[in-house]
Amino acid sequence: MIRVAGIFACWLGLLLSSAVWAQQIAPQTLSFEEARTSLEQTSDALAAADANVRGKLALSDASKSLRLPEISVDVRRMEFQKSLSLPLGSLAPVAAAFDIPSPLEFRERDWRTRPILTTVLPLYSGGQIPAAQSAAAAAVRQATAERDQASQAQVLQLVQLYFGQQLARQALAVRRDVRDGLQRHVDNTDKLEQEGFATKAQRLQAAVARDQAEREYQRAINDLDTISASLSKLLRSDRPIATSTPLFVISTTPGPLETFLQSALSYHPQIRRLKALSQQASEGVKVQKAKLKPQLYAFGQYDLHRDDALITDSDWAFGIGLKYTFLSGRNRNREIAAALEQQFQTEAGLREAHNQITIGVGKTYNDLESARQQFLLLDSSIELARESLRLQELSFREGQVTSLDVIDARLQLGGALVERAQAAYEYDVTLARLLEMSGQLNNYQDYFRQADKVLKQ
Repeated sequence: MIRVAGIFACWLGLLLSSAVWAQQIAPQTLSFEEARTSLEQTSDALAAADANVRGKLALSDASKSLRLPEISVDVRRMEFQKSLSLPLGSLAPVAAAFDIPSPLEFRERDWRTRPILTTVLPLYSGGQIPAAQSAAAAAVRQATAERDQASQAQVLQLVQLYFGQQLARQALAVRRDVRDGLQRHVDNTDKLEQEGFATKAQRLQAAVARDQAEREYQRAINDLDTISASLSKLLRSDRPIATSTPLFVISTTPGPLETFLQSALSYHPQIRRLKALSQQASEGVKVQKAKLKPQLYAFGQYDLHRDDALITDSDWAFGIGLKYTFLSGRNRNREIAAALEQQFQTEAGLREAHNQITIGVGKTYNDLESARQQFLLLDSSIELARESLRLQELSFREGQVTSLDVIDARLQLGGALVERAQAAYEYDVTLARLLEMSGQLNNYQDYFRQADKVLKQ
């Protein structure tokens, strides 16, 4: 009885372990929107970009208090010596009668604690404070643009892998159908050869084509495994990802080219980033020029320990101060020249980015149109290839065509199906690139909701 119970417990443990193992390797089905949400939650690149934005926001908030007074306490524990000579003047004869020398000599040496409370309020900084605040705000915009740029790069990679996996599945299904169709052709050729209606050469031709199709099928399996592993790694998943959003195409154009150009020049993350850098460089010039101007400030001091005060120390003081640097070892004119060159650099980079993005948007828009038109025009080719395969198979069984005609028809159909899936993939990826360049990649889901052509397995 004990042995039976032990065996039962062992089998139960194996079953539970198998269930856990199966659950661990079971694919996780995700739509594209779900995959994008998962990417935003797990991407280390986006986490780093978010941290950069938070850091720049903190610095910008810190710059808002630059006009507030600065309050500090200066505590000194010091040993000092004070020598004082006091001439008696007309009192010298009187003092001499009492053996008091003239001048009087005093010397004091002691330890003192000197805590002084100081407040300084900037009144005029020559423009340094507003320039620093504007530069800090521009740095936030720069970090936000860089975050958006990193996000769009990650989403674009997700589009390539997600729909790349769909393309690989489509190609695998086509390669499997081609292989199975050629296997049926081999079987038919064997029967016809036995009946004397086909030659050995035709049977060998069919076998060679079948073997080639098998190699293409195995290559398709490996391609699917590779891209599936890459997609799982991108989403930081320890399980395979099953993609549920199919390849899609919209029959109509996505809109006029000019709309995408205007959007790109206004909202592309690189344009926004360079604009923010240009403003920071402009504020940097203002900061350097402000160093040539005087600074005006109000101040106040209060002695927190008057008992230890020196004879020259005040109990309290307040007033207005003016500071102007006549000569500095930093060569301020050269610093201004360097800041101006940096401003010119950012402005030239911005102009170049405008030009490159204009070129890129036009090319990507045309590539998208080519993919769309190619996909739509392949429908007739596929229909013709299917009909041609049907006729060739009938004719072969009747001895009117050769085995090569059937093989060519089968391969032509398979090639057309793969080409159509490739065109849909190119459309989906190119659409994502166009939206990324125009700063509209967040609207990608809206486009495949409008799709009227989808490739389902």
